Amino acid sequence: MRRFFFATLLAVSTLVASAQSWTADNGNGTFTNPLFYDEFSDPDILRVGDDYYLAGTTMHAVPGLVILHSRDLVNWENISYCFDRFDFADDAFSLRNQKETYGEGVWAPCIRHANGQFYLYTNINGKGLQCYTSKDIHGPWKHQNMLGNIYDLSVLFDDDGKVYAIHGYGEVKCTELEPDMSGPKEGTSRVIIPEGNGVGEGHHMYKINGMYYLISTDYKPNGRTLCSRSKSIWGPYETIVITADETFGYHQAPLTQIPRGENPRIGKDGTRFGIPSVDKDATACTNIHQGGIVQAQDGSWWALLMMDFHSIGRTTTLAPITWKDGWPMLGLEGNLGRAPRTWVKPGVQGEQVAPHAPYDRNDDFNYKTNAFAPHTAQPTPMLKPVWQWNHNPDDKMWSLKNGRLRLQTMPADQLMWARNSLTQRVIGPSSITTVELYTQGMKDGDVAGLGNINIPCSWIGVVKQGKNLILRCFEQATNDTIDVPLAVEDLKKTPIWLRMCGEYDEDKAEYAYSLDGEHFLSMGHEMKLSYQLITFQGSRHALFAFNKGGKNGGYAEFDNFTVVEPKADRSQNIPYGKTFRIINLATGKPMHATKHGPLYDTHPGDNSPQTHFRLIDRGQGKVSVQCEDGRYVYVSGFGLPGDVRFTDRLDQAEVFLWQDYLDQEFMLMSFDKHLYVGKSPTTGSPYSTDFKGADPARRNGAVFRWEECQ
Repeated sequence: MRRFFFATLLAVSTLVASAQSWTADNGNGTFTNPLFYDEFSDPDILRVGDDYYLAGTTMHAVPGLVILHSRDLVNWENISYCFDRFDFADDAFSLRNQKETYGEGVWAPCIRHANGQFYLYTNINGKGLQCYTSKDIHGPWKHQNMLGNIYDLSVLFDDDGKVYAIHGYGEVKCTELEPDMSGPKEGTSRVIIPEGNGVGEGHHMYKINGMYYLISTDYKPNGRTLCSRSKSIWGPYETIVITADETFGYHQAPLTQIPRGENPRIGKDGTRFGIPSVDKDATACTNIHQGGIVQAQDGSWWALLMMDFHSIGRTTTLAPITWKDGWPMLGLEGNLGRAPRTWVKPGVQGEQVAPHAPYDRNDDFNYKTNAFAPHTAQPTPMLKPVWQWNHNPDDKMWSLKNGRLRLQTMPADQLMWARNSLTQRVIGPSSITTVELYTQGMKDGDVAGLGNINIPCSWIGVVKQGKNLILRCFEQATNDTIDVPLAVEDLKKTPIWLRMCGEYDEDKAEYAYSLDGEHFLSMGHEMKLSYQLITFQGSRHALFAFNKGGKNGGYAEFDNFTVVEPKADRSQNIPYGKTFRIINLATGKPMHATKHGPLYDTHPGDNSPQTHFRLIDRGQGKVSVQCEDGRYVYVSGFGLPGDVRFTDRLDQAEVFLWQDYLDQEFMLMSFDKHLYVGKSPTTGSPYSTDFKGADPARRNGAVFRWEECQ
């Protein structure tokens, strides 16, 4: 009960299942990144009329090739998948015969609209280039295997009717495609950007005002987004960096370390994967990088890029674009190459969109009809779109029965080999996930519960040994198993409640259980979580059931899957109406409104009126800062130390856009200058407005914490 999340864990049963879920929309005309606080990697964006469509990587999970829809680039909903099962007979796609496709399958898709229909392209490892087409974005989708060694591609439908694929890493190639998408045109592949130009992969090609623009990403030594442009599809191209170092104040994610010797990939019970500490000053690929650009209905331009977001995986961000000398630079005039975490939403034609989350994560499994099915025109009883199977399921071995999900057990050595594991992505920054497990149908050797599909994996569940039931918590990273005997009589008619509590910004989680649904006990260790380049996914909740005895066993049933997000409601994060001190995270010292001139800092214990501030609400998340003595903060000059001063006049006060970093941490961005207030932690200089943003560790002097004065 001493651990990091236990107080919340004990209290969470008072929260309702319909509690707010993360949405980027702040409800005041602004948005805050990330767009989704769960995994959505390799985003490719398309606008058709007033509608936006976003396609993303789904790797080995099915249904696959996800498509989201939005009217304002901020609020999204899941409307389609291109397929519900991989239609390849290989055992690896179905976790059969000790074969798997972790980290493979569908990745880096490209979505386009031409000739009155939608096209989605993606590589599938070992199968070549795939194309899915439909006249209706909701499907059904026609699948064509185009073969060829073309991956991580972008596709351009040119004005002359020709179709080009741009692909490759470092050495970028252009290949013409057959118009019927039967495959690449033989003999058309040419190098358009030679090796040595700093261009990486993750290509997104556009033709804008007669000029060809290629957005790509390089990962060495860390993530950067580049733009190459030419008057011809075949080049020559000139290339510049359009964004670098924008991490929104997040350091690199911990990467799973594989044991020395033969690569065990997903490992087994007994394999210890390392999760080392990270350099919190380093970015790696935490900075925003790979993704596409789009012009909004109001004429503005935007980039949707991904970032490696700790154990959550890769998530998507939205950043404004400023055209500068014919280049689509990320960011705003005066601070190009960086992007605000909070900014003003794009303009929308017609009715405004109400803030909403893209998924309904909670599930009582009481289905009448589904929202959509990839290959069916008529609604059928089916799982919610948020769910994905870990590899192709065996449809004979699962069902929706009497308002519960029933999983029949099949042989598996451990969780990562368990077929018919139903998964959904974890959501941050923190969340508490609970499910009811009914064990009455379990047989000898059966194991069922709530797990974390990741490398290393972990789970909490029930093991049936003979006539006995054992509650078990397993953590692969440490090869640690904790058992608690259960009284069979207690579970003859009632479920056991299983829970995972995650602080995903901090890469840690723990399990808990309850026998009455109200009083929960922690079980196992506080686990370290990681991101890893084996499955190329972050943590995923899994409802699983398998048999350790090498045979088909009985079944387990699940009900009332709920996800509570304590930090999703950000309505009180800006301290309107409060008097507070502003503490610089880099120094631990409070701001001090000196009487003789500039804004400075003082010793940590100073609680004088000169350290007390309040906000003036200027609308749409914009604020002015007022000292308790009545003076207002204003900025004088061009961003040098000492330019943050005080005035008695509200009309001279600086207008800042509040940048919410959660947990009472924030930044102040000048709404006009697009630069941030900060103070060097080393030089001794007073505050200035010349900071471009946060560093990965949030200790460059531009990130603050507010604490209310008592």
